[in-house]
Amino acid sequence: MIDVADLKINSLIKFYTLVLLNKNLKHGYEIIKELEIMFGRKISTAHVYPFLNLLEKNKIITHKNVEARDKKKYFFTQKGEKFMEDLMTRCDNLVESLVTSKVKKCANCNCEIYKNGFEKSVKGKRLVYCCKHCAKG
Repeated sequence: MIDVADLKINSLIKFYTLVLLNKNLKHGYEIIKELEIMFGRKISTAHVYPFLNLLEKNKIITHKNVEARDKKKYFFTQKGEKFMEDLMTRCDNLVESLVTSKVKKCANCNCEIYKNGFEKSVKGKRLVYCCKHCAKG
């Protein structure tokens, strides 16, 4: 068994599989169909089932058999919930750093501007303001 810290989520299919499982119980076919809708293309069972088996082997998910055809519905174990929480924290940090790198501060009121700031040249220096009112100030 590999350490959970070494479990690599190195594709969007794996990442979104975890996201879908985080919402509620899913069987493999449901996951594949939802991935196909998300990605707008056919998703092979070879992309999903080996990953589900790896997650189950590492006690991230488990399953229960439901319905007449004995379909497996997968869901997170307690260890899996912690794994998902850690993964989401890492993703949040990544998104925050990407957004933060795009945020500018208003030269007048110091508010944060993500898009569409008002630029003005002052003493040869290009300054960004949140609006025309701050640029007058």
